[in-house]
Amino acid sequence: MTDWVVLVESASDISQAETPHKVLRISDYISKPALFTGRRPYILNLARSYAYQSEGYYASLLAEARGHRVSPSVQTMVELSKKTLYNHALPDLGETLQEALAKGAPKVDTLFVAFSRTEIPAYERLAREAMDWFRTPALEIEFDEEAPHGIGRIRAVPPHKLKDQRRKFFLDAMEAYTKGRVKNEKTRAPAKWALAVLVDPQEKTAPSKPASLKRLADVAEKMGVEVELIDPTDLPSLAEFDALFIRATTSIDNFTYRFARRAEQEGMPVIDDTHSMIRCTNKVYLKEILEKAGLPIPRTEIVDEKTDLAGVFERLGSPVILKTPDGSFGINMVKAQSLDELKTGAKKMFEDTALIIAQEFRPTKFDWRIGVLNGEPLYACQYRMARGHWQTVKYGDNGKSTEGGFTTMPVEDAPPEVVNVAVRAASLIGDGLYGVDLKETEQGVIIIEINDNPSIDHDVEGAVLKDEIWRRIISWFSTRLERRMGRAG
Repeated sequence: MTDWVVLVESASDISQAETPHKVLRISDYISKPALFTGRRPYILNLARSYAYQSEGYYASLLAEARGHRVSPSVQTMVELSKKTLYNHALPDLGETLQEALAKGAPKVDTLFVAFSRTEIPAYERLAREAMDWFRTPALEIEFDEEAPHGIGRIRAVPPHKLKDQRRKFFLDAMEAYTKGRVKNEKTRAPAKWALAVLVDPQEKTAPSKPASLKRLADVAEKMGVEVELIDPTDLPSLAEFDALFIRATTSIDNFTYRFARRAEQEGMPVIDDTHSMIRCTNKVYLKEILEKAGLPIPRTEIVDEKTDLAGVFERLGSPVILKTPDGSFGINMVKAQSLDELKTGAKKMFEDTALIIAQEFRPTKFDWRIGVLNGEPLYACQYRMARGHWQTVKYGDNGKSTEGGFTTMPVEDAPPEVVNVAVRAASLIGDGLYGVDLKETEQGVIIIEINDNPSIDHDVEGAVLKDEIWRRIISWFSTRLERRMGRAG
């Protein structure tokens, strides 16, 4: 990452001896923009006041205009200025507060939070969530049992108000927050952009393997983009970056959606954006938009608990494929050979969802996956069915999986109808990165689904394009960042 700069109104607020980072008066930062020509520092704005049109306010406003990453942002300052503007955060924070109290957290009047940390361990989760909502170096949360959600007030705390042990806690938290993110200067030119790549270290079926992400980082460095892997605990640090590339399996009810939403709030280009997540992760939605667009799909019905399954079985034929709307990687699917199997599979699925998908079975030896980026085909892969199985991946009872082979080919060598249908399907979602799954049948090409978080590994999907596949993705981010900076200028 680029270097950090700590802005203060007075040298006594934070001295240079208290931090390894550059300490600069706010007045100098405001009046001397040339100080950072050719550099993109991360700014910690420790002003005494964040009030509208104060020096602290203008410092963050100018930091944003100069393309510097800054905490707090002007948006955060505005939101914290009135309770009516941060009411939207109180239900979530209040729920976490009640959970902490139920687990025996001590009752206190206020909670001090510095860089996502708090002095009371029982409130650590609340501290992190508060910083997720309000990216500010130091916060104080006032508790009030009579107030809605148990929270009376949230306010930013200026460092010059911190004394003794609390000041030491703040400085320690600041050191821990920035530690490891400041890298030694290299002889190469500084990166123009910083790209966060979100991964889940616990995930076994990640969209990209570590070796592929290392390849991505190497390619990006040559293009003036610095890549840093972040994990689900790094939401408070997201605004240090310019863009976000999600390489963890997406879902609207897990951390990936929160990261994408925060990135959008910060004005950052993101793959995958929240609209794409919502649309692609639900097969009910995909059925509707694909049918409305006149694109070919297998005969498909939306089923609820009142649906006559015997009629579904008659109309779709045997076997019938049942899918939960939000399933991924071929999980949560049932191949029902009989009406009894159909009823048993549906009953189990209805425990978790009000609607499920019933689809006719179209057997093929392989599935096509066409990667689409910004409305253009990116790669073409054939995924063969796992040996003795009807899907490309066979999941065993022991948790292990077996995959069929693959063949990657130049897009221009793939059947034109397959590529054209895939591109048309992806255009219904957005201009990001998608993987469209299709089958070639005797009746023609049919779309199985559109994935917002397609697998990309340099030795599979990138087997033909090699590093070019990463260059095109990095270019997607760079183009949008250039446009944003152009508008800001």
